[in-house]
Amino acid sequence: MFHGSMVALVTPMQEGGVLDSEALSRLVEFHIENRTDAIVAVGTTGESATVDEKEHCGLIRQIIDLVKGRIPVIAGTGANSTSEAITLTRCAMEAGADACLLVTPYYNKPTQEGLYLHHKAVAEAVPVPQILYNVPGRTACDMLPETVERLSGISNIVAIKEATGSIDRTCEILERCGDRLDVYSGDDATTLELIQAGAKGAISVTANVAPAAMHELCSAAMEGRLDAAEKINKKLDPLHKNLFLEANPIPVKWALYEMGLIPKGIRLPLTVLSEQYHEPVRQALKYADVL
Repeated sequence: MFHGSMVALVTPMQEGGVLDSEALSRLVEFHIENRTDAIVAVGTTGESATVDEKEHCGLIRQIIDLVKGRIPVIAGTGANSTSEAITLTRCAMEAGADACLLVTPYYNKPTQEGLYLHHKAVAEAVPVPQILYNVPGRTACDMLPETVERLSGISNIVAIKEATGSIDRTCEILERCGDRLDVYSGDDATTLELIQAGAKGAISVTANVAPAAMHELCSAAMEGRLDAAEKINKKLDPLHKNLFLEANPIPVKWALYEMGLIPKGIRLPLTVLSEQYHEPVRQALKYADVL
């Protein structure tokens, strides 16, 4: 349903954590101009864990209004409470989101049956296209391929963002689900390999700072232009690595500040990038020709 480079958009903030609407507008235009294929609003990279429900819904509405239908908007609406996930997903649908991205419930460590029933409940309550999001490194919860296969039988569950970085995992999901479910890379460092295995694109952190290059990487890989894709990926590889020197979105927000696109703000308990990592991130930006 959605293909290519889909940016996991940061949420711009002033120092102190106040939301910055002007910077958000600049970012949206930056991505439109640089051919980002879709915007993911208020996901993990958008600091969904530290915005309240009113801010969360407001940001989704604002991004949809700014995009004006030019590219799809996918709203991050996952939560570790099923009722809260339903509320956020309904809010996004009513605001006009093209789809919703729902991370596996974090911290409370549900069983596979609990994961199935959670996503089934949200899908049945809100008839918007929904994308599963598996990132066990952050959630302490791994949605196994057999659970993904069960969920692929629900008509409005259309894709999964698979962020384990495992090629084998992606291949197993593709084999189990076939055409019923698109797979997206949630790990920039393995995006090229995952697309070669059959993924339809990436929900990307790197695309925040190198949107044109990530668009071209995904396009070239999906079109079978592997030499071109590998050349682009080599330029982006230091970014794929160095944007995770501290917890996401700490490095990518600092990188966007360094590029002059957003202020420094980030909300506690996250803090501004440690000084020891400034130069590695700066050099990765220069190597990718975005600074």
